Amino acid sequence: MEGKYNDDVIGRARVQDTPELEAYYKELETLGAGALWTVANDIEPWEPRTSSVPMLWKYDDLRDLVLKSSELVTPEKAGRRVVYLVNDKRKDVSAAVGWLYTGIQVTRPGESTSAHRHKASALRFIMEGEGGYTVVDGNKITFEVNDFVITPNSTWHEHGVAENGKTCIWQDGLDIPLINALEANDYAVYDGKQPLEVPINYSPINYGGSPGLLPSDQKWNKDYSPLFKYAWKSVYPALVEASKINETSPYDGIIMKYSNPLTGGHVMQTMGASMQLLPAGFKGKAHKHTGSFVYQCAKGKGYSTIDGKRFDWKERDIFCVPSWAWHEHHNLSETEDACLFSFNDLPVIEKLGLYQEQNYTDNNGFQTV
Repeated sequence: MEGKYNDDVIGRARVQDTPELEAYYKELETLGAGALWTVANDIEPWEPRTSSVPMLWKYDDLRDLVLKSSELVTPEKAGRRVVYLVNDKRKDVSAAVGWLYTGIQVTRPGESTSAHRHKASALRFIMEGEGGYTVVDGNKITFEVNDFVITPNSTWHEHGVAENGKTCIWQDGLDIPLINALEANDYAVYDGKQPLEVPINYSPINYGGSPGLLPSDQKWNKDYSPLFKYAWKSVYPALVEASKINETSPYDGIIMKYSNPLTGGHVMQTMGASMQLLPAGFKGKAHKHTGSFVYQCAKGKGYSTIDGKRFDWKERDIFCVPSWAWHEHHNLSETEDACLFSFNDLPVIEKLGLYQEQNYTDNNGFQTV
C-alpha cells in the first residue's frame, strides 16, 4: 500500500544528490557517520513494513521427513531433533515470520532429551502421538494431541515419550530470532536429569483444574503463567460454548487467548497464543495489524487469503501471517467447524505501544485473489 504515498512532500527527505554532496557523504563515511536524509524515507516508512512473506508448510509433505530424522540422529546427538520451518525472506535469522521461529520436533517411545534452558521463551503444540511429557523446572507434565504447553524464559526443560507410548510430534515455537536480535540469548545444559520437585501434572491440576479456582496458599512471583499446560479437552468445549452466546467476529470467528490465570495477561513475556473457532461456512473479512503470527490448523479445513494470495490448509498444516499483511480466514465446510491455533509476538508489540489495526473496506471486506 506504500505506493499511495508520495515522498515528494514537505516533511519527507527530498534532497537531490550533487557532486559536492556525494563528496560530503564519503567524508562522513570515513568517520562512521552518515546523513540521515539519505536513508530517512527508507527507515521511516509511511506504514509498518514487513521483511517476511506469507508461507504455508504442508504437513503431508513434511511428515515423512520429520519421522526420517528420528532414524538419522538421536535426541542426544542433535540436542533437539527438529525440522525447522524458515521463511523465504528470513533465512538469515532462521525465522518463520518476523522475529518468530517454529519447527516440528519428533520423539520416539522411550526417548528423552537432556534438560536445558535459554533466555528464549518456548511453546509446544502437540500434533500426534501418545505418552509424551515435558518437565519444566522439576514439574513433569503429560500431554495429548492439541494440548498447548509452555516452557518459559530460563526454565529448565526436557521432553520425552513413555516406553509404552507412541511416537510424538509437536510444533515448537520460540522467540529465538528476537532474543538474538536483542543480543540477549544464552544456553545452558543441566547436569543429569532434573529431580521432580512436585507430583506429576501439579501445574495443570493446581492452576487449570477449574476456571476461577486458584490455590490460596501459594505465592507465584514469575512474569509468566504458572499454568504450563492448556488442555484441548477443556479448550475446545469452551470455544463451542462461547460460540453459543457470543457474537462471532467477522475477522476471527470465536477467538480466545491463552492467558495467565493469575493476571489474565499473556502466557509469557514475549509470546502469546490463541485458539479460534471458525463456525461452519464462516467466511472471514480481511484486516491487518502489527504483530507476526504463526498458525496451525487444529481441526477442519479451509483457506486463508494473505495479501491477495490464497493458502489452502487442513489439519496439521502450518502457515504464517506477516505483520501488517491483509488476511482473512475461511472455513470450507458447511457442516463442521474449523479451529486454528496461533502464536504471536503481541506481548512485545503491545507493551511497546506498537499495536495498530486496520480493516479492509473494499469489495465488502474481502480481498481479490
